[in-house]
Amino acid sequence: MARIELLDVEAGALGHAHVTADVFFELGMMYSTGRSVPADLVSAHKWFNIAAMRGNPEAARLRREIAAEMSEGEIATAQRAARDWLARH
Repeated sequence: MARIELLDVEAGALGHAHVTADVFFELGMMYSTGRSVPADLVSAHKWFNIAAMRGNPEAARLRREIAAEMSEGEIATAQRAARDWLARH
């Protein structure tokens, strides 16, 4: 998927009705590895959380894995960001 399309998803420009769990998973991968964006575990957790909620089991596993590297405050921030994103989209 092209970077611009992923950024559209992140910004909510496409609306979540057309977006599969795999797209959210890919955003999590981008942020967790620093591919095309600065590495950011809070953002990665947020996108893995959304992907997991949409049915991607690998996202749930990776969310747990990166959570082990995060503080409780960072996890809470990521969870809040996921809820906020879902509420807006």
